[in-house]
Amino acid sequence: MNALEMQLNYPLGENLPEAGKTIQIAPGVLWLRMGLPFALNHINLWLIEDHYQTDDGMLHGWTAIDCGIANDASRDAWEVLFGDNSSTTGLRGLPIVRVIATHCHPDHVGLADWLCSRWDAPLWMTTGEYAFARMMAASLPGVDGSAMYPHFKKHGLVAPEMQEKIAERKSYYTKLVPAMPSAYRRLQDGQELRIGEHHWRIITGFGHSPEHASLYCEALNLLISGDMLLPRISTNVSVFAVEPEANPVQQYLDSLQKYGALPDQVLILPSHGKPFTGIHTRIRQLNEHHAERLAEVVSACATPRSATDIVPIMFRRPLDAHQLTFALGEALAHLHKLWFDGVLRREQGADGVLRFVVK
Repeated sequence: MNALEMQLNYPLGENLPEAGKTIQIAPGVLWLRMGLPFALNHINLWLIEDHYQTDDGMLHGWTAIDCGIANDASRDAWEVLFGDNSSTTGLRGLPIVRVIATHCHPDHVGLADWLCSRWDAPLWMTTGEYAFARMMAASLPGVDGSAMYPHFKKHGLVAPEMQEKIAERKSYYTKLVPAMPSAYRRLQDGQELRIGEHHWRIITGFGHSPEHASLYCEALNLLISGDMLLPRISTNVSVFAVEPEANPVQQYLDSLQKYGALPDQVLILPSHGKPFTGIHTRIRQLNEHHAERLAEVVSACATPRSATDIVPIMFRRPLDAHQLTFALGEALAHLHKLWFDGVLRREQGADGVLRFVVK
């Protein structure tokens, strides 16, 4: 446990759900965990016991918060859970009656279509996340993998071998999210959503994804934070080809303020890492983290620097092609904040590369 983690509290200790099993977090709230085939090696999913009104009457079952990626291991883990009628680790034979996706990234929405089809359950998302997931699942120009290299080439990634490596990621999203439900129910900021015995308030956040939804239950003192509040890492905030002039670091820092009004002892249920308390400490840590990164970038830009030049300053470890795309996007996001703040100016060289320098 690092120094930042020691400032937080982990009420469940090292207790983690086994594959295809759950741990009860609160009455009617279950935690399950799915593996991921990349560096961030797991995602936490949540089940809330629900009574869901349909045209055919009231259904008693579970609302699933996030889904896991579309691969055999995730589907198998779900099937084990569906077959477990245990009152302590399983679903007691009850169906999935609703699927809520916090945002459009593959580990959160990859199996949404499979779950919704299997249980004839509706998908609930914010419009921004649903629309973006539909665009990426359809591999539309601008959001498909082929747009990635030209975008990053303008920011200094000019090595020919990198074009081939990034081209291999062209079908990255569609492999993990092969389909999306053709319809959805809209979530909006401030909306009070009845799930089972309690109301959950939607808190939207920006910077990490288009319109991320967290869910807060005052009665249970729980916050399902998705990727907006993680205990060990700062969530990725990147500038990608589809929105090349974006300012996601500012959007993310602004969004953090919305969580500051929650009680400090709220139990945060993050998408990665362990449930924790200490929300005000974590918000302070995240603000300090980005302030430190921004200071590093300003110092480096005493001479003109591209986003590619900034990557080894912000990320002091070897990066594979998957990690490099997110690192480049995040380096550019920090440059953009300083550019929008008027600290840096942007100039294009004769080589076509955009570089940033202190004014």
